[in-house]
Amino acid sequence: MAITDWPEGDRPREKLLQRGASSLSDAELLAIFLRTGVVGKSAVDLARELLSRFGSLTRMFAASEAEFCETHGMGQAKYVQLQAVLEMSRRALKEELQRGDALNSPRAVRDYLQLLLGGRQQEVFLAMFLDTQHRVVAAEELFHGTLGQTSVYPREVVKRALAHNAAAVILAHNHPSGVAEPSQSDRLLTDALKQALSLVDVRVLDHFVVGTGQTLSFAEKGLM
Repeated sequence: MAITDWPEGDRPREKLLQRGASSLSDAELLAIFLRTGVVGKSAVDLARELLSRFGSLTRMFAASEAEFCETHGMGQAKYVQLQAVLEMSRRALKEELQRGDALNSPRAVRDYLQLLLGGRQQEVFLAMFLDTQHRVVAAEELFHGTLGQTSVYPREVVKRALAHNAAAVILAHNHPSGVAEPSQSDRLLTDALKQALSLVDVRVLDHFVVGTGQTLSFAEKGLM
């Protein structure tokens, strides 16, 4: 059945206007983005197929063009549109972090890191460099690794912190397995980076581990 044949209150667009975007399921939100379905499938059906294929919105966002376009009805135009939406979201969140104290915007930090690192198929280590007011000056992906590990060199992190005249940093890396649980090596790395950065008077405020749909904070867990 076409969406236009659904009761008005059940149609994603009308539902969003009446109840707000938060009332929609992942599939309904994605259907609004897709706009149309394909022969025999509504936009909602197609959205459910995409979510079933990738397992989550996060993994779909991280999919390559080839992977995304393997689903019938998805092409380069839709992939480009999706990447544009994601990049606008990242920039909006980054603007929020640049305007105020990052420590007062933990949700924005988590959302930004999830959009940037969630669902990535290789491990990525990132540092957010902050000024004395804890506003984000820059965010850089410093090291890339394999499926399960990456090599992080404290000296390089110190060099970038000095280059940005940073007063503090927030560290983050993803777990391609999807599980946001810090390993013993993650804890040892955090301690090593804290020690190295303290020599140049740069504080490590937090270290986030990004999984699929979840982000763990070392500070909140008392691991700092």
